[in-house]
Formats: sequence, structure tokens, C-alpha cells
Amino acid sequence: MPIASMTGFARETGQSGPWRWVWELKTVNAKGLDVRVRVPPAFEAIGEEARSRIGKALQRGTCFANLSATRDQAPPVARINTAMLDALVEALAPYDGRLGLRAPSVGALLGVKGVVEVTETGDDEDTLKQFIAGALEGLDRTLAALVEDRHGEGRALESILGARIDTIARLADAADACPARQPEAVKARLAAQVAALLDASSSLDPNRLHQEAVILATKADIREEIDRLRAHVGAARELMAKGGPIGRRLDFLAQEFSREANTLCAKANDVALTMIGLDLKTEVEQFREQIQNVE
Repeated sequence: MPIASMTGFARETGQSGPWRWVWELKTVNAKGLDVRVRVPPAFEAIGEEARSRIGKALQRGTCFANLSATRDQAPPVARINTAMLDALVEALAPYDGRLGLRAPSVGALLGVKGVVEVTETGDDEDTLKQFIAGALEGLDRTLAALVEDRHGEGRALESILGARIDTIARLADAADACPARQPEAVKARLAAQVAALLDASSSLDPNRLHQEAVILATKADIREEIDRLRAHVGAARELMAKGGPIGRRLDFLAQEFSREANTLCAKANDVALTMIGLDLKTEVEQFREQIQNVE
């Protein structure tokens, strides 16, 4: 199963009956899953269903989902207020012919305010159901495109992380093979330190100095750190091969890598080994930065 990034974007447009809709989905990295949906007024039911579907498709990240909807303009409907028109005709009838007056024509009466009512066509229940169904189908397509976008970036991350892990493994091998860790080098370094102390003060007990030197050498040994680094490298490679939502586990391994690298630097008693430790810390930090975007 491929790994996925937590960043992605997808946009889909469509039409359901007289309604045109646009879905835009954008995700960014986060510790958990946070879904934020915006829908037009009166379509809150779509928002609730959208949250549910997004929650099933994604594991981690903050998802911003926005639905825009516009309706094709419907022709207005004109209705004649017949009751008002009849009342006007009845009221004006007695004046027909009086003082040279003539009864107004129907056209004139229709111009009286309130006789003709013009209203916009409303959506019936079937039209609204068609819009909701179409919008949710569009959401599913947008989600599929978003997931594919996240997987595409995940493939790029997989290559980068694999290279980081290989470098960490190489540095662990370099630390293990460092000449400063060879028994002869350790022995010579300790002998020189003991000799310098004896030259500085003849009252020091040589046997006691050798005992203390051995204890310090034991504490400075990095065998355990190298073994743990190699174990973490194996665990990281196993997780990468498994894929899926592995971001949190990789973050835990990054913390373990950092801990071992810090300890190795603290124990290093040679410039070459110290440089390897610093390179290791740099590589681990870069590895940790990259996995912050893994789902």
C-alpha cells in the first residue's frame, strides 16, 4: 500500500438540473484529522454527509471542503389577481358613459398595482433532491482525485525518505568502522592519558588510574547506539515497505534516531567520530522534517 502525503488539492464542477456546483478540497498536515466543510445556506445536510465521507477517505490532515452552488435563472411566472380585477371592473362600471367617461380597458386595469403578480419559480422537492444527490456524487469524485493527489506526493516523499534512511544506515556503519573505535587506538589513547597524568603528579596510583581509564572507556563505547540505530533503520524500512498511514510511527522512529545520534555525539572521543555524529544528527533532522507531511 503506497504512503500518502497530507497535502493535496482537488476541484470538480458539475450540474444537477438547474443547479451548477463546484467542490474544492484542500488538505494540509496536522497531528490528527480535522474536517472543515462550508456549504451554501439551506444545504446543511450536504455538509454533514460530506464530513462523514471525508472522514472515511482520509486518516490525517486538516481538510478544507468548500461547496459553491449557483442556480440557472428561471423564467418568472405572472399571475393575475382575478379577485382584484373583478372588484375594479365592478367598481368602475357605474361611471361608464357618465360625463363622457369610458370604462377603462383590460390593459389599463392590468397596469394597476397588485393586479398582476410576478414571482420567481421555486425549486420543488424533486429538484432539490436531484441537486443534493448530484453534489454528493461530485464530492466522491473530488475525494478520489484528492486521494490520488496525496498519493502522488507520497510517492515523491517515499523516494526522499528512502534516501535519508540509507544515509543514516551508511553513517551508522561509518561510525562503527571509525578507526578511533579500534581497540589499538583506544588502548593507545588511554595509555597516553595515563602517562600524562603520571608525569603531572607522581603521587597518583598508576593502577587506580588504569582502572578509571577502563571505566571511562566502557562508558564511552557506542556499540549499543550503533546497534539501536541499525534496528531503527530496519524498522523504518519495514514501515516504508508496508505503506499506508505510517506518519506517526515514522515520527516516533525519528525521535529514536535523534536520541541515539545525540548520545553518540556525547560519547565521541575523537574528532572523526564527532563529525560522523554531527552528520548523523543533520540527516535525522532532515528525515524528521520530511515525515511531518506523511499521513
